[in-house]
Amino acid sequence: MTTSADTATHTEDFGVLADGSPVRRWTLERDGVRVRVLTYGAIVQSVEAPGRDGSRAPVALGLPEVAGYEEFPAPYFGAVVGRYANRIGGASFVLDGRTHRLTANEGGTHLHGGARGFDKRVWDAEAVADGVRLSLVSEDGDEGYPGRLDFSVTYTLGPGGELRIGYRAVTDAPTVLNPTSHLYWNLAGADSGSALGQQLRIAARHFTPVDAESVPTGEFAPVAGTRFDFRRMRAVGAGYDQNFVLEERAQGAEGVAAELYDAWSGRVLTVRTTEPGLQLYTADHFDGRPFGPCAGIALETQHFPDSPNRPEFPSTVLRPGEEFVSRTAYAFSVR
Repeated sequence: MTTSADTATHTEDFGVLADGSPVRRWTLERDGVRVRVLTYGAIVQSVEAPGRDGSRAPVALGLPEVAGYEEFPAPYFGAVVGRYANRIGGASFVLDGRTHRLTANEGGTHLHGGARGFDKRVWDAEAVADGVRLSLVSEDGDEGYPGRLDFSVTYTLGPGGELRIGYRAVTDAPTVLNPTSHLYWNLAGADSGSALGQQLRIAARHFTPVDAESVPTGEFAPVAGTRFDFRRMRAVGAGYDQNFVLEERAQGAEGVAAELYDAWSGRVLTVRTTEPGLQLYTADHFDGRPFGPCAGIALETQHFPDSPNRPEFPSTVLRPGEEFVSRTAYAFSVR
């Protein structure tokens, strides 16, 4: 165990993928919060946080062995997904007059970076102050995307055990980019069953309605009077896979996106981000292998789905000479 600034860090072998690639696990610990990160998929394997009684419990869904992540890839447990999180309609987009055709891995739609997105790669890792930085290169043409992309995600623990996720990227040709962390939260404990009774607030007055393929129609609809109104904290309930338009803030500034509360344990999770959107996914389709329906709640900070085909949405274009920077933080407290 070593100490980097105020965060204790440790690294160890975690297993071997089916193709023989070794996977390492990094453990970060600070102020009662423990986070474990894998070099496979840049996956956050576990997050442990104290409750009202001081006891620490796992509050994010994860799997005990690396083989499980290969066996159950579709839920994207705790992984960084990219190049483009969420959906791109028609698995294609036009950039600077050129059509780029992507891998269609959800019917005719491109989802979470394609058949072999960032979640299915082994990343390089290095220690940084208070945490670990993982990096990879996505070559020109990867899953259909243009340009070579040099990408990194940094996980650190701040005061109070706040989990901070920072993304950076540069490209050698115009491309689109929209990464996110696919963590599933259950503040009562990862093995406690359904998370739907937990209370949620989302700082959004609008959402982006979708068509039959879950691709946005381009509208900005008010949440008022709909089941998407989480402006005041209430029980989550089932049946959500929806992008919310977060309240505006200064460009590059972090703002509160959501707050999740579990009355039984007293745990509170506050999500802050520089991103303009948040996808709420309640995992209704989990079938018990290895988790049951709605065992976790995903709060994916992101740009909007299908933005490359929606000029009315905030742009996800990255060009040579620019640096992509995005930050999201998860703060833990008790009530």
